[in-house]
Amino acid sequence: MPLNKEINTILRIALKEDIGPRDVTTAFSVPKDTQGKVIIIAREHGIMCGGEMVRAAMHMIDKTLSVKIIKKDGEMISRDDLVIEISGSLAAILAAERVAVNFLSLLSGVATATWHYVKKIEDTNVKILDTRKTTPGLRLIEKYAVRMGKGTNHRVGLYDGIIIKDNHLRAGKMLRGSHICSERLEEVIFGMRAKLKMPIEVEVETLAEFDMVAHQNPDVIMLDNFNVKTIRKAVKIRNKKFPKIKLEASGGVNMKNVRAIALTGVDFISIGSITHSPKSFDFSLEIASVD
Repeated sequence: MPLNKEINTILRIALKEDIGPRDVTTAFSVPKDTQGKVIIIAREHGIMCGGEMVRAAMHMIDKTLSVKIIKKDGEMISRDDLVIEISGSLAAILAAERVAVNFLSLLSGVATATWHYVKKIEDTNVKILDTRKTTPGLRLIEKYAVRMGKGTNHRVGLYDGIIIKDNHLRAGKMLRGSHICSERLEEVIFGMRAKLKMPIEVEVETLAEFDMVAHQNPDVIMLDNFNVKTIRKAVKIRNKKFPKIKLEASGGVNMKNVRAIALTGVDFISIGSITHSPKSFDFSLEIASVD
């Protein structure tokens, strides 16, 4: 994990939030010179992610702490696996414990949720994409966790990718009533291609919109909340008339229907839940020895 300035800032804010002026419990119960070792153990099966966040959090409190990362990010872990060992001042370790394990649990949860979807469709050529439905301020590390779960990052933000969505169509006067104005959409896409070197994606909500937008030759068309039957129809039209256009299925994707969606022949499936509501991965930090 590349620990850049933004991630270090996130860690400092989180530590300040948790510790405040001082850890009063530890200050009055654990002598400052007490040394020891703690271990972090996985309590379930999944994908490890966030080891370097643990190291960085610990070193922000005490640079002399020894942090041994046993399981690397992206590695499969099982219940009772030892993933990290930390040695040094127990007072310092206890101060950083909750923040360190919170990030480890969050990122391993995102990576594991992603991996479950990827595993479900691993025999297809479909890529699982993340979205911008991330925890505010934590997007970079959550998207990193998606990669560790073998998923693929969509655009990072509004600055590095183009997706013309329903609200853009309305605000940009690309709608006439409930119908897309092909002339106005063509004008917008032409202007983007003239000034920007980015793939252009357009969201559609019906087959009629899909057919009209496809004639404008965007790089990708997002099929928003299409059911499996309608996705198949869109794929059939694409394959016959617009073979160069990539298709992304989005909306309402879950573990029960992701495989059926993948088998329709789309190129991408975007899933907001892998970052906006992953299950927190269960880890336990335990004191292994006190010197």
